[in-house]
Parts: sequence; C-alpha cells; structure tokens
Amino acid sequence: MHFNVPFLELPFFANLLILLVLARFFGEIMERFKQPALIGEIIAGVILGPTILNFIHRTEELKVISELGVFLLIILAGLEINFEGIVKSLKGRNIVISLSAFFIPFFSGVFLGKFFELDIMATIFVGLCIAITALPVSIRILMDFGKLNSTLGQKIISVAIFDDILALSILGIILDLKDEELSFINIGKTVFFTLLKLTFFVLLIIAFYKLIERFSRKENFIEDKLNKILNFLKGKESLFAIFFVFVLIFATITESIGLHFIIGAFFASMLISKELVGEKHLNTIHNTTNGMAMGFLAPIFFAGIGLEFQFSSIHNYPLLILIIVVSFASKIIGGYFGSRIARQDKKTALAIGIGLNARGIMELVIANIAFKAGIISLEIFSMLVIMGVFTTICTPFLLKRAFLLVEK
Repeated sequence: MHFNVPFLELPFFANLLILLVLARFFGEIMERFKQPALIGEIIAGVILGPTILNFIHRTEELKVISELGVFLLIILAGLEINFEGIVKSLKGRNIVISLSAFFIPFFSGVFLGKFFELDIMATIFVGLCIAITALPVSIRILMDFGKLNSTLGQKIISVAIFDDILALSILGIILDLKDEELSFINIGKTVFFTLLKLTFFVLLIIAFYKLIERFSRKENFIEDKLNKILNFLKGKESLFAIFFVFVLIFATITESIGLHFIIGAFFASMLISKELVGEKHLNTIHNTTNGMAMGFLAPIFFAGIGLEFQFSSIHNYPLLILIIVVSFASKIIGGYFGSRIARQDKKTALAIGIGLNARGIMELVIANIAFKAGIISLEIFSMLVIMGVFTTICTPFLLKRAFLLVEK
C-alpha cells in the first residue's frame, strides 16, 4: 500500500516531533493490548515512511539519534543481567538448553538462507536473527504474567542471557568478516583474530569483576567511595555521568580493537550491580537510563526501523513465510529438545521453547546493524522486521497457555 504522497522536506525538529508523538501514541495503544510498545513504534514509522504516507525519511540526524537509542537499549539489557545470572546459565544442565536453543534455530536459518541462495554473509545474519532471544522483551512478558521469579521464569531468563551473549560474540566475528575476501583462509584468520579480541575483552571483564568482588567483600566499600565522590561533586546528575563514562570506556575499548561498540556497552553495564553501587544508586541509574531510552530514544529508533521498512521491497514471499515459520518452530524445537535432554518434563520443555521465542529489541538492533553495514538487502531487512514483530506478538499469547498447562 502506498498513497504516493510526496516526501515533504520538513525541518528536523518538526520531523522529530511528528515521529515521537505518533510513535508514543501507537506504543501506548499496543501496551493497552498487553503488547510491547516497540510494535506500535514500528507501525508509526511504517505509516509515516515510504511504505504508506512517504511523509518522513530517515535522515542522517535521525540515524544519529537512533544510534544513541541502540546504545541505551543495549545498556538497559545489560543492567537486567548480572554475572551471577551468567554463571547460572552455564551451570549444569542449563548449558545444554542454552546451546540447543541457540544453535538449532541458528543452523535452521543458515540452511534456509543457503536453500534460497542468499550470499554467505546474509545467510549467517538470517541465522543469527532467528537464533536470538530478546532478553528485555522476555523479562517484560514474564513480569506481566507474574512469573519472573518462578523456577520456570528464571530458567527462561538464564538461557536468554547466554543466547544474547553468544549472539553478540558471533556478531563481532561477522562484522570483522565483512571486509574480507571470503576464502576459507581469510575466514579462518578473521575468526581466529576476532575470537582472540573477544577473549582479551572477556578476560578484561572477568578481571574487573574479580576486582569488584574483592572490594565488595569489604562491606559497602565501593558504595561508600561513590557516595564521597557524589557528595564532593555539585551536579545533581553526577551519578549518571559517572556511570555513562564507565560504559563509554568499555565501548571505546571494543571499538578500538575492532569490535562493535554495543559489545563493550553491554558487558560494562552488566558489571553494575546493587552489590557494587548499592540498591538506591542502581535504581537511580536504571530509572534515568530507562526514562531516556524508553521515553525518547528507543521510540525514535523503532520508528526509524519502520521508516526503513518497505513492504514493496519484498518479492520473495516463500522466503518471507519460511523465515517466520522457521524462526518460530526452530526456537520452540531448540528449547524443547535441550530441555528434554536436561530432563525437564514435556510441558516445562514446551514452555521454555515458547518463552525464548520473543525477538523484538535485540533482533531488530542486529538486523539494523547488518542493514547499515550493507550485509543484508532492504528486502531481507524488511522480512526480519516482520519476523521480529510476529514472534513478539505471538509469544505472550502462547506462553500464557503454556504456563496454564504446566500448572495443571
């Protein structure tokens, strides 16, 4: 559908105003229907963009704001995780569920891409977007059902944590491969050096975590030092500024060694815990980040996804249908299969598979990075947007029924 309304060159802030108001309006409608706001925000972009009204295009200024949105969304995702959560995801049988729930969808996506003769980079990215679980979306769905702290809810979250970290690690390798001539030797070299960089960075994070752990043994040591610094500084938002500088240092380190900045931002924000800075400071950091991200920058990012989306660019409808079907089915199968190996009963295994199916935030961030890097075409990007929205809409509906089944 396209009404052929000519593109209007409105001033930047007029574009921003229209985009934000419509994004928040549709986001609010979606939330009233117990759906994530990001779906409404994408719809706002689709309506205003080339697909329907052709009223606003994604200008360079909007892209910069979107980039900041990505940065804050990744920080928020990291704040939802702590190192105990990662250790939990690697303990015992959880690792079996995590690996199965990631690699079965990943290789299903890769096989699908190869079947439709996509190039190797696009094929890997399709696999990655199908394999990922949007941790913030999963947390929100489980919170809405009052199941976040249940045994089943915690199992879903610990698996999603591992899958997100694995996806970001593979993302680093793929982005390094982009500029290489794709021969087995070059691929091998790139994978080796990227893994070396990732290993260096992960060891740096672990060393920093151990240092934090050591100081945390002295009761409130870091929190007390932080309070002294905040009392010395006069600015009201000094805490958020210190936190932001901390995250930017790690984002800069990853960028300087050739990895994407979101990897550094994600791991750095993951280090911030109530044991480190105290519950009051953690809540302040979370609330400030959440307000900036979800109130302003994230709606612009997701509306920007809608502006880029063009249904008219999709010509391969069998591929679109199969991306949706394979993404949904393979994640359920991966979660179910891994859970059964880990000796979960059939009902619990099914609930875990369904609970891991929300894509949303992380999948759209990765699809957007791939599209901007020229790795995937507008057609594949648009298909991945549809897949992300579809799986995010269906997951709460199916998960609610799965929980009822488990409780019988």
